[in-house]
Amino acid sequence: MPMNRRNFITNSCTACLALTGIPALLSSCSITHYLSGTLGNDGIFIDKSAFQTGKSNNPSFRSFIIVRNDALQYPICVYRFGEDKFSALWMRCSHQGAELQASGTSLQCPAHGSEFSNTGKVTNGPADTDLRTFPVSIENNQLFIDLRAI
Repeated sequence: MPMNRRNFITNSCTACLALTGIPALLSSCSITHYLSGTLGNDGIFIDKSAFQTGKSNNPSFRSFIIVRNDALQYPICVYRFGEDKFSALWMRCSHQGAELQASGTSLQCPAHGSEFSNTGKVTNGPADTDLRTFPVSIENNQLFIDLRAI
């Protein structure tokens, strides 16, 4: 008996879930947090508290947020390494300029497969140049991403 399209898709998806396992699926389903920030003369300000996801008595933190602003050609991914340690990475692939996608502790290029660490270092080619990074400073519970290097 021939299988209809709906049954084929349902059975295929069930088989894929069984092969990859539920934990792998759930680890890739975290929600990406986007901010526009406040654009100043020399950069963008974002609230440091944007990384906090848990309640103040039991805080948990996002590992990264993405800053999208109409004034920027590409977004900036800001990784949190600790209370006062952050990295800000231009989400433009150094290979051919495609916009990168953030996932966990790395950034990937959907165009040709280049990968970069959460500090902007190339971990997989064809890209051979690290990502552009921006200095991050902290003032009054705000992160300042210095964009003067653009």
